[in-house]
Amino acid sequence: MIVGLSGGSGAGKTTLARAAVSQWPELTHLALDRYYRDLTRMSPRERGKVNFDHPGALETELLADHLGRFRAGEAIDAPLYDFATHTRAGYERLEPGPVVLLEGTLVYAIEAIQPLIDLRVFIDAPADLRLLRRLRRDVTERGRTFEFSADQYLRAVRPMHQQFVEPYKTSAGCVLDGEQPVESLIPELLTRLRAFKTR
Repeated sequence: MIVGLSGGSGAGKTTLARAAVSQWPELTHLALDRYYRDLTRMSPRERGKVNFDHPGALETELLADHLGRFRAGEAIDAPLYDFATHTRAGYERLEPGPVVLLEGTLVYAIEAIQPLIDLRVFIDAPADLRLLRRLRRDVTERGRTFEFSADQYLRAVRPMHQQFVEPYKTSAGCVLDGEQPVESLIPELLTRLRAFKTR
């Protein structure tokens, strides 16, 4: 069973996915961020101009192949991505559990993988809250400056959210409130997953 978990940047997807896995070992967490294209051949200046909030920034062919392998019960060598340099930092062997949680902003905008997703979950949060969370993460975890992150938000994150993320909220089978503490969202998410799994 493959479950999509999407929502805007800063909505709380990764935090929720990690917390859910810690409470339900049957879950395998696969982050869409792993599949950003390796930009080793580009200069640092060129890398900074890439629109990472567009589906074209992702290696979707590899993702579709890996999800197909998970469906078949096979392990994959999932990429590791370095956000500071925008390069691939190696691979990690992942075994599929009974439930795979595919988490990422653009999960529902990648047409090739939609037939593989059994349940769509969307975590919704106001734009101002998402922006504050994103800025804090970029500066403290990814080595970005406030100015760079603010410019990236206005230039790419916001318009791409409106085009490739927000429209899919209405088609989700489950919408969670990203303003709530993650501790209160985990029981709701796990209840939905378990109920769907036993159909």
